Amino acid sequence: MVKSAKFKLTGREKSELFGEGIVTIILLILLNMSIYVILSQLIATNPGLKNGIFQIKMSLKFGPNNFQIWSWGWLFVVLMAIIDCFIVYWRLMRRYSQMQVRHIIAELHYIAAGHFDHRIPFTLKGQTQRIVASVNALVDSTINSMEEERRIERSKDELITNVSHDIRTPLTSIIGYLGLIENRQYHNEEEMLKYTHTAYIKAVQMKALVDDLFEYTKVRQTDRPLNIVSVDMGAMLEQLGASFELEAQKKGMVIHLDEPTTPLMIEADPELLARVFNNLLTNALKYGSDGKNIFINLTQISETEAEITIANDGAKIPTEALGQVFERFYRVEESRSRKTGGTGLGLAIAQGIIDLHHGSINVTSNDKLTSFVMRLPLKHPKEEK
Repeated sequence: MVKSAKFKLTGREKSELFGEGIVTIILLILLNMSIYVILSQLIATNPGLKNGIFQIKMSLKFGPNNFQIWSWGWLFVVLMAIIDCFIVYWRLMRRYSQMQVRHIIAELHYIAAGHFDHRIPFTLKGQTQRIVASVNALVDSTINSMEEERRIERSKDELITNVSHDIRTPLTSIIGYLGLIENRQYHNEEEMLKYTHTAYIKAVQMKALVDDLFEYTKVRQTDRPLNIVSVDMGAMLEQLGASFELEAQKKGMVIHLDEPTTPLMIEADPELLARVFNNLLTNALKYGSDGKNIFINLTQISETEAEITIANDGAKIPTEALGQVFERFYRVEESRSRKTGGTGLGLAIAQGIIDLHHGSINVTSNDKLTSFVMRLPLKHPKEEK
């Protein structure tokens, strides 16, 4: 937050302003004297004008004592003095505003020279202060944009590094095993089939990574078109739960679904939402396999919003990792290793899809439950074109 002080002129500028005022007063006095002399000569040489002024002077009376103007010259002096005061004030204020603008320009040049942490440190009055505030806001916005651009560049570099690493690992294995087959470095057909099977498994992992990466890049595009329809969320979750029931039984787990008795309709893209729930249920089966239960809960928390929770009673996520689970390629060391076969993009994709639906997704984890909580609007907001 920039601390702003009241604008102050330098000693040189004060002297300059004072000199400006003195020069203006002298010029006005000379101008007034010239006009006074010209009017005096004009009146003296024109008896009719002189008599008219006398008649006007005698007819003008002011106040309860009928005060009369003694001389037109005094009236002229008073009027010109008032006018001169306004001119001097206008001239000095104009010059003062020019000095303020000069200071603003100097500050702008200083910032433009590369001092982006600097802001215009003084406050002014009136419209000029709006200029100062706008300049400071513009600099802040520019700095934020530059930092965001750097963050995006770092993010792209990190993405390329992670993708290269994750693709290179299975690709190295594929080339190695196929190289053994190519060079006939196997003893029998059974060993060759073992090599080809391993290469096939690694190829499947690569395809899963590429597919997830492609899906991740698509959901990160905010202008991606959605196929918005009215979805019975309870029926969708019930169907997804049934599709995972056999796999859960193999792992000794039970899927529990808690939903409202009446249908809860949500405007959403059913294919994308199914991908979110599929990813979360897959994670629950992979990383919560030391637990016994998976809980799916659907509730309407307000007139405009619904909440979906997918939880498991497996091992908790470490507290220090909770803020990173939605980052791409992030895996918790012990429980989310490469051995589980995950690409590290599932939760990042889920978050991207929820963002496209103007919702939110959060995770909590303790010794009892690890819960992914999603909130979605019942009505999909109309996009502005």
